[in-house]
Amino acid sequence: MRAVLLSLAGLLAFLGLWEVVPRLGLVNAALLPAPSVIPKAFIKEVASGAWLQAVSSSLSHYLIGLAVGAGLGVALGILTGMYRGAESFTAWVVRVLRPVPGLAWVPFAILWFGVDSSAAVFIIAIGVFWIVYFAAHGAVRAVDRDLIEVADAFGFHSGLQRLAKILLPAATPGILVGLRTALGQAWMAVVAAEIFGVSGLGQRMMQASSLLATDVVVVYMLTMAALYGLLDTAFVALQGWLLRWKA
Repeated sequence: MRAVLLSLAGLLAFLGLWEVVPRLGLVNAALLPAPSVIPKAFIKEVASGAWLQAVSSSLSHYLIGLAVGAGLGVALGILTGMYRGAESFTAWVVRVLRPVPGLAWVPFAILWFGVDSSAAVFIIAIGVFWIVYFAAHGAVRAVDRDLIEVADAFGFHSGLQRLAKILLPAATPGILVGLRTALGQAWMAVVAAEIFGVSGLGQRMMQASSLLATDVVVVYMLTMAALYGLLDTAFVALQGWLLRWKA
């Protein structure tokens, strides 16, 4: 209870300071709107239908991009983690492509897919792929070699048998850590993917920013934070259920 009260007190202090700064004229209210004006801007956005349309578009991009990027990342991470030859074969491809930021792919996304939802999905998928790939690769490599020897002793010689019986169950906690990190990274990629014209939260934020409607920008920033909080909470519950055998 004490921790909850301290957290609430910290939040109230932050909101109070935020409210006071523009009201005292320390910062131009047009550049930093007070929290008290945000509800009115939110209601206006909801009433116009813009909020719901932006949320539905971004959630679609987010979920599909996350699924594609995470799915490919887990698959390739497990493959290179299981087989040294696969890791060696892809080593320099990984070294060349890994440092390239997601924003650098935006011009190619536009050229290949046009200003379309597919371009946004592509950028988001790239944004989460490397996080999940390295998490899966590291988790598989970290599996105790003694467990693999036990699997051999019980007749699990094929790669699929080892994966199903030993590697995947043992590596699941590490893979889930990477997936949880990807949940947040994917929201960052959503904004980057939508600022060049694809409909969604990022596009709406840029439109509002160009009109100096900073209260609307804050509305969508808080919307993304709330959506991430809900998804992260749901993922933690799923993670607890999947790892209930560790309790």
